[in-house]
Amino acid sequence: MKTTRRNFIKNTSYVAIGFSLVPNLAWISVNEQSSQGVTQQSRITDWLQILDDGRVRVFSGKMELGQGIRIAIAQVAAEELNMNVDFIEVKLAETSTTPNEGYTAGSQSVARSAMSVRKAAAAAAAILIARTAEKYEIKAENLYLKDGMVLSKDGDFRASFFNILDGVQIEEVVPENIQTKSKEDYEVVGTPVARKDIGEMVRGLPMYVQDLRFPGMLYARVVRAAAYDAKLTEFNKENAEKLDVKIIKVKDFIGVISEDEYQAEKAKIFLERDCKWDTETELPVEEFSAEYLKNLSKETENVVNKGNVAFKNNSISAKYFKPYVMHAAVGPSCAIAIFKEEKLEIWSHTQGVYPLRKTLADLLNLNEENIKITGVPGSGCYGHNAADDVAAEAAILAVENPEKYIKLQWTRADEHAWEPYGSAMVMEMEGSLGTNGKIENWKYNVWSDTHSTRPGGDKQNLLPSSFYNGTTAKRPKGYFGGAYRNSEPYYKIPNQKIDAHYFKGPLRVSALRSLGAYSNILAIENFMDRLADKAGEDPVAFRLKHLEDQRAKDVLKKVKEMTLGVELLESEGLGFAFSRYKNSASYFAVAAKVSVENAKVSVKEMWGAIDSGEIINPDGLKNQTEGGMIQSASWTLQEAVKFDQTHVSSTNWESYPIFRFADIPFVHVEVIDRPDEDALGAGEAAQGPSAAAILNAVYRATGKQVAFLPVNKNVSV
Repeated sequence: MKTTRRNFIKNTSYVAIGFSLVPNLAWISVNEQSSQGVTQQSRITDWLQILDDGRVRVFSGKMELGQGIRIAIAQVAAEELNMNVDFIEVKLAETSTTPNEGYTAGSQSVARSAMSVRKAAAAAAAILIARTAEKYEIKAENLYLKDGMVLSKDGDFRASFFNILDGVQIEEVVPENIQTKSKEDYEVVGTPVARKDIGEMVRGLPMYVQDLRFPGMLYARVVRAAAYDAKLTEFNKENAEKLDVKIIKVKDFIGVISEDEYQAEKAKIFLERDCKWDTETELPVEEFSAEYLKNLSKETENVVNKGNVAFKNNSISAKYFKPYVMHAAVGPSCAIAIFKEEKLEIWSHTQGVYPLRKTLADLLNLNEENIKITGVPGSGCYGHNAADDVAAEAAILAVENPEKYIKLQWTRADEHAWEPYGSAMVMEMEGSLGTNGKIENWKYNVWSDTHSTRPGGDKQNLLPSSFYNGTTAKRPKGYFGGAYRNSEPYYKIPNQKIDAHYFKGPLRVSALRSLGAYSNILAIENFMDRLADKAGEDPVAFRLKHLEDQRAKDVLKKVKEMTLGVELLESEGLGFAFSRYKNSASYFAVAAKVSVENAKVSVKEMWGAIDSGEIINPDGLKNQTEGGMIQSASWTLQEAVKFDQTHVSSTNWESYPIFRFADIPFVHVEVIDRPDEDALGAGEAAQGPSAAAILNAVYRATGKQVAFLPVNKNVSV
């Protein structure tokens, strides 16, 4: 189609305002830092649309994972344009439509994407005022915006955004130092605007990718191998062929498609029973010991070397172990795909639509521009779970069976046994006090596998790649920096030596919420309690003595204040912890009250104080923090991946238990608002401190330290 820009805009009923916020449109990184690449610089990459019905449509490349990014973006846009938030429509994560903002990861959705939208909306507001003043010869200072209209203060003028622009695209990019709305004038930002999708969830309305239905849609299953590196030796399909299914086999990749989902599931069961696989290697004992994992290490990276660490006879030490942990999404991964007229379309809950598109182009030997991916929420995941894998498998089946919508829903066993896990980690601490009672020497070693093998263009990071391509499974190193995230304490300590040791473990791993920060903060904050005991000081007072950042002190003091008057029974303990996520994002302090009876720990109550700078939506921030505290408590008390000599054996909720409703403690969160500070990432701030507070509380209740997780497997009274 040939048309002018003016006619195109008129025909599509919107005006697009380009703004230069994301440099290098095509960048894609495999690591968790990719989400930090969004900066307010020089290229037109995002779009804000003014519709002819008075609404505004905003695009963001971020995915809604439950963090509430859609409402936060709507709030900042509504604020700058002086509109009712209901007039803002937010379009998220769709290739060729939304900007390429890499992955939704690293607690960057609000701090980067929402702030970019804020600048774009502010630029649009300024342009609308200027265009109106010029077009109608009205002084700009006599004009203001309200709900999609430009009005004069004297009441003599009123016109819609769309009519003022007259179908002409605003060509300007956002100035680097665009003036945003004065925070004293905020009406929407900082208020608890309700998320409409919560009501849809509660009523069970179709909103997840698992709920999607298309005309003539077929249902699929994928046959699982005996192990990661297994090779198919016998393809016995006779029993499965008796069912109403189509069997697709490409090298060692086997899938089944049917009009009836039960038939597809039954065929999968037959094929997994009847086919034979050769496994080249065996896994070691059921659970890998700390020493076993340490012995796998072949590479060391020095993280911090400050001062001169020199221990005498007054040091104390501790060892910690965290097992492999699952994402354990409540809804197993799902995707829908159709391959028609040499174009592939996919609906997925991936956390990066553009990186996945690039990876699938490589896997399927397709032109990237012939693949469209639409992000649709999945039912629960923070981190790299199996969303990309199931999308790749659905794409393979669609290419092999074109012209039909194919829905591939993983089973619970698929999800538990084949998702990429959070790496097991080993942490060793040693520290000593000076004559002034402060920490003088600090030595820390951490052993870990990688913390992100997101696809990012590398097809080998997709589960079906080796089976479909007939290649030997390759496990790239991925992003090792996540292993030592938050390994440097936020406290003032003159002499420090911190080393990170990389091992390539036997299980498939990738990004799990907070990456290595969970384990590192857990170790640091439990060790801070041990040093406080050695110094004979209150744990909170001891921390405050080592902090220079007033905001860090404030969250600790707030939590201490929140727990005044808490009464403890003989079997109960109260523990505290603090961290600043990534030492650059949100400040978070937490207290946990635990009960220890019959060698079982229960978390009864938790208190948290968070400082995320400027607050966009206080309810959203509280929800994120509460959820992080509860998830961390579940990891800490009872979660660990189990396996046998062949593969993972934790294939259901009995063998991999997570918190049930009865396990959830009472949770209280207070938010410290800093409207004059930058908005900071908060989605991963609570994990590490919450775990440490629980360990510290267990010690206060029992007098015994538990340093190996999960606690309820290793606690003894």
